[in-house]
Amino acid sequence: MTTVSHSVISAAQLLAHWQGHRNLTRKLIEAYPEDQIFNYSIGDMRPFAELIMEIMDLSGGGVEGIVTGKWKVLDELSHVNGNYPKTKTEMLERWDAVTDQINNFWPQISLERYQENVMAFGAYEGSVYSTLLYVIDNEIHHRAQAYVYLRSLGITPPPFWDRY
Repeated sequence: MTTVSHSVISAAQLLAHWQGHRNLTRKLIEAYPEDQIFNYSIGDMRPFAELIMEIMDLSGGGVEGIVTGKWKVLDELSHVNGNYPKTKTEMLERWDAVTDQINNFWPQISLERYQENVMAFGAYEGSVYSTLLYVIDNEIHHRAQAYVYLRSLGITPPPFWDRY
């Protein structure tokens, strides 16, 4: 019996897609007022700094965990324990460091690994590909919250389609 395998998207294309989202999220961080990033919220939503920290924790820690098999547990993550940068500049520096972390670990994910199961952060079981898709979806969700925040502050955010 012959097994035929087809791909819709390559690993490199998936990374480029994700990095496009990360580029846009970085633009929102840049657009956010320094005096509001750590405390402004609407309703019961968390401040943007907390959302960004969650995105960074899941992104960098997720790719590293997938490659090394060593996962931080939830309580060790910055967005849970409050280990945040103190300024927007420091947040952007950490964002860029996470981007480098993703770029360094990504090529080490074998094609076979995408189909394997992981227990991400000691709490979330799923395939590697579903974990990566969740991390990307989570970023998009939190970035949408930032769009609402910026508009409520009277700031026109970057166009959602401008990912480069």
